[in-house]
Amino acid sequence: MSDTPTKDHEVVLQQRRAAAARARRLKTVDSIFELRAFIALGVLIVIFSLLSDSFLTVDNVITMTKHVAINAILALGMLLVILKGGIDLSVGSIVGLSGVIAGELLQGLHLSLLDVVAYPQVWAVIVLCTAVGALVGTVNGILITRLNVAPFIATLGMLYVARATALLISDGATYPDLAGNPSTHNTGFDWLGQGRPLGLPVAIWIMIVLAVVVAVLLRSTPFGRWLYATGGNERATELSGVPVKRVKLIVYVISGACAAVSGLIIASELTSAAPQAGETFELNAIAAVVIGGAALSGGRGTVRGTLVGAFVIGFLADGLVILGISTFWQMLIKGAVIIVAVILDQSQQRFQRRRADASAVAVKPDAEPSEPDAEHPVGSSKTTAH
Repeated sequence: MSDTPTKDHEVVLQQRRAAAARARRLKTVDSIFELRAFIALGVLIVIFSLLSDSFLTVDNVITMTKHVAINAILALGMLLVILKGGIDLSVGSIVGLSGVIAGELLQGLHLSLLDVVAYPQVWAVIVLCTAVGALVGTVNGILITRLNVAPFIATLGMLYVARATALLISDGATYPDLAGNPSTHNTGFDWLGQGRPLGLPVAIWIMIVLAVVVAVLLRSTPFGRWLYATGGNERATELSGVPVKRVKLIVYVISGACAAVSGLIIASELTSAAPQAGETFELNAIAAVVIGGAALSGGRGTVRGTLVGAFVIGFLADGLVILGISTFWQMLIKGAVIIVAVILDQSQQRFQRRRADASAVAVKPDAEPSEPDAEHPVGSSKTTAH
């Protein structure tokens, strides 16, 4: 009978060791899942480099990165929305709307009361268009936080509203030649899409600056901690005193502003604005965030992962174009990539739950004998599990 406590203790230790080993294996698998975007990007670069000599040339990489930057700016705004467990389907329409408003302003705004045509300077056009994007985001936020409309429905409705507004303003037409006129002092708009300070396109610099700002916002401010907490458990976060509704509103405002900036870059690059611009861009932004490791349920995601996800989407699209792949096949492949990304995200969550269960068993505070085994003390088992 005196040996029973010792045997029971050995059984407990064996169970804990097995659980700790399982937790370590699952941690390794989880680490691989976390690196899936980097692995996918590396595979794409290797494959396209082998299939095309022009893929990894300096000029082509800069051009592809410029295309990536437009989607990355959208995706960084979308990241904030998804972190809190929401979705924003209106960003593609905001891209088209901001370009149309820029075209309307640069072509001259007729003030009937004064019987004059006003030509706002470029900086004013950029500020006004960004403000319009933020305004659409504000409407999204109010619908969701004040009227309790589901994010999917609210932003889907605004997708149509913003697109229709762009079509009504332009009457369905394209605004050509937005380079401006020196006599009206509204030149320089093309610099936003075509300028190359220090050899890099302006879009890339905007992406870099925005990424740094968002990273600091998430890591070093109370708002970032509130955002992750809201996505993890909104009710508990609200009960702890966090202004959840304000957090929700702010992320939609930022998302709308980011979409407007992307629209301005596209209009500036082409020196023309079409109301149809930005169609399906919301899907690319969501795909970049999900491929980058963010959870659609909220509470998990990083700036680094989102940027890598944007590079995966951008390099894949440009690589298929370089290889001359049909547009129809491009759509199919991009859709398959998005589906695989969601499947991997769900698999990662399952592995994380299993790892949490195994870790809990490894450190479970069971009744311990009065004389623990000297070779494998209970404390060492717990330490190993951590």
